[in-house]
Amino acid sequence: MKKLSLRQLITVATMLFGLFFGAGNLIFPASMGQLAGSNLWWASAGFLITGVGLPLLGVAALGISREEGLLELSSRVGKGYGLFFTCLLYLTIGPFFAIPRCATVSYTVGIQQLLPQGGAAALAVFSLLFFGAVLFFSLRPGEILTWVGKVLTPLFLCFLAVLVLRALSAPMASVADIPPAGSYRDAAFSTGLLEGYNTMDALASLAFGIIVVNAIRSLGVREPGAVARDTVRAGVFSSLLMAVIYLLVTVVGAQSRGQLEISANGGEALAQIAGHYFGSAGAVILAATVTIACLKTAVGLVTSCSETFVKIFPGGPSYRVWAVTFSLVSFLIANLGLNTILAYSTPVLMFLYPLSIVLILLTLGGRLFGNHPAVLRWTIGCTMVAAVFDLLRTLPTQAQAALHLEPVVALAETWLPLCKQGFGWVCPAVLGLVIGLVLRRVRHA
Repeated sequence: MKKLSLRQLITVATMLFGLFFGAGNLIFPASMGQLAGSNLWWASAGFLITGVGLPLLGVAALGISREEGLLELSSRVGKGYGLFFTCLLYLTIGPFFAIPRCATVSYTVGIQQLLPQGGAAALAVFSLLFFGAVLFFSLRPGEILTWVGKVLTPLFLCFLAVLVLRALSAPMASVADIPPAGSYRDAAFSTGLLEGYNTMDALASLAFGIIVVNAIRSLGVREPGAVARDTVRAGVFSSLLMAVIYLLVTVVGAQSRGQLEISANGGEALAQIAGHYFGSAGAVILAATVTIACLKTAVGLVTSCSETFVKIFPGGPSYRVWAVTFSLVSFLIANLGLNTILAYSTPVLMFLYPLSIVLILLTLGGRLFGNHPAVLRWTIGCTMVAAVFDLLRTLPTQAQAALHLEPVVALAETWLPLCKQGFGWVCPAVLGLVIGLVLRRVRHA
């Protein structure tokens, strides 16, 4: 039975890492480090669970399930649910939020530092060039292993290493001397857990599965068991690399508090850190690092979204048409600005993440209950009801007021355990699991 050689495994794992590590993977750890201060280890532990552990479990779940992709995996709950969940997830990590965020973060963190007077026109020009490059690579999906795994990711790691190693070699302060701020004072672990949501990597792990499986098959591995095993091995390798970089960037962010004030976001923090160590050259290094990081992730997202929608709608548009459409929509949304994208992505993530987490865990533990439909449907159904409340309570304030949601949010926070902490879905999910297991036992009695 053929399996990947060590060199091939490293190439696939590097490609997977490159697809994962994009816009939020740099800015959120840097911001978390500044805020967490001496509590960064507790905060990092929470962040690594949702930012690294869940993506690894997502890749493993897809590999172990031996399904072709997210559509087949989620359709175990029901065909209608599979179509709804797959479309919503891909649109979220695709043209509605994640892909536009790649362009706006690249501009805000990198290019804007070089062109402080650029304004909306500069963003429009940059995003046009950015998505032109994304489309160029995306229209060559057969070459994604080469472009992302062998070219863009190593280049990104080189630029990032220059910044991180310089910061670690001359720290601005000791982490132990930095007082934590905000919610990181008393709830560093749970705050870090929720911060990991923002990377969107657990969602991406379900979406990128089809790219990883196809890449492994292109290297000559065909037997389903071998494909599943190599998918998990690649996921472990890429997750370890992500964890190391997260910790290093978080430490650099925390140390920066010795001489820098807390920044409004991680992008500004990285810009200030780069400027401190490298002066004007720091802006160039940071711009190159962030732009390459976001470019390779956007390429992976456009590719996976286009391939998936071709599969979902086999009689519809071709791969090329989907790729052009997603790139164009992403370009238009990117020009709304980073703040608008972030404001409306959070509620959607609070809805999708619980459903994704539960689907991953049910897939991994499926053998324990024979993947029985009653268990899947009741657990997912109860989780979805609670996730709707998490979505409503995290909508922007003006949207809540316009929709008169205040009484609904107050009711949910009063009666739903852990709702205020952002985990109101946990108890309903457990309840749904218990009901499903009882019904399974009754029907098999």
